Amino acid sequence: MTISVFLLDDHEIVRRGIAQLLETQDDIEVVGEAGTAAQALARIPTLRPDVAILDARLPDGDGVAVCREVRSSVEPPPACLMLTSYSDEEALFGAIMAGAAGYLLKQVTGVDLIGAVRTLAAGGSLLDPQATAQVLQRLRKGDEPVDPRYASLSEQERRILELVADGLTNRQIGAQLYLAEKTVKNYVSSLLGKLGFARRTEAAVYATERRHANRRSGPS
Repeated sequence: MTISVFLLDDHEIVRRGIAQLLETQDDIEVVGEAGTAAQALARIPTLRPDVAILDARLPDGDGVAVCREVRSSVEPPPACLMLTSYSDEEALFGAIMAGAAGYLLKQVTGVDLIGAVRTLAAGGSLLDPQATAQVLQRLRKGDEPVDPRYASLSEQERRILELVADGLTNRQIGAQLYLAEKTVKNYVSSLLGKLGFARRTEAAVYATERRHANRRSGPS
């Protein structure tokens, strides 16, 4: 049986490389690609792939949000494999909560990526058991208070919120995240609206207080 795969990555050369790698295998077929979250959300429901390989960081959102949406709206839902350049505990937490079946760094070898696609297509999981256990423990203990305002933020908005708290300007944030300054401004406006703040200084104070609260509730 052929495994159908959808690729989401904002770098065309990365998509091409992964597609060429996967299509060297007789049992894997790349049925679609996208460079933005919006494109992926429009195409995945129609293509209904067995596996969706999703980049965690996107110019118009994040792969975790795409995972959450397609897992809840597409039938049958694809097995989602998050592929990211960064090891990030919060991103892993978000991926698990969104229903992702795998989480890999882009430094993964080609052989391991092919194996991951086959594992997920067969109903397996590639989430680290220890990391998953830590997430479940956080949920059971309620170490991190659930704030519906913060929960409504996308991964990219949370990342930008942290940089706002660090005192970075929109231009500096854009340089760090490889985003246009106008795009950052739009993200800041969006997160301010979701948090119910009028000024970025209020958001910075909010993010700083969250940091302190998380440190106090973490392991000693």
